[in-house]
Amino acid sequence: MQLLRARDAVMQRFRPHLRRQGLTDQQGRVLRTLAEISVLEMGALAASTSIHPASLSRIIPGLAKQSLVRRTKTARDGRRVLVSITPRGRAAIVPVIRESSRIYAELAAEMGPARWRELHRSLEVLIRTYAPAGSAASGSSRKSATRMNSSILGHAASAAAWR
Repeated sequence: MQLLRARDAVMQRFRPHLRRQGLTDQQGRVLRTLAEISVLEMGALAASTSIHPASLSRIIPGLAKQSLVRRTKTARDGRRVLVSITPRGRAAIVPVIRESSRIYAELAAEMGPARWRELHRSLEVLIRTYAPAGSAASGSSRKSATRMNSSILGHAASAAAWR
């Protein structure tokens, strides 16, 4: 329960900025991930955002209807779908990313550098220990682990490029 309470406490700072853009938490994670990676197959997007594939299959059509993402079937296998962010989607998420960077900096300052680093180390250990093998959270690749770390808690530097 403590992890859920901690997540909710932190998310209270981020939700107003997502809502201003008309986004839910999950929609924000999808757009944030696509803003960093550009194009992903639905399964990889589900893993990268920690959103269940069935939930993602309901989220993506709504984002596509708003012209925030584009869905494209792969040429090789028409059952596989690639999802990419549109210019409109990028315009919606960039202000959220900038504000997230500011919020992460505030959190780091409030906790202090040593406690902030320890929190990140502890979360990384928790993720490596308990994430399913092969998932983005498991650290199966350094890039996946870094992206997941940013998505779970993040740090000011991860969004600095969007300033």
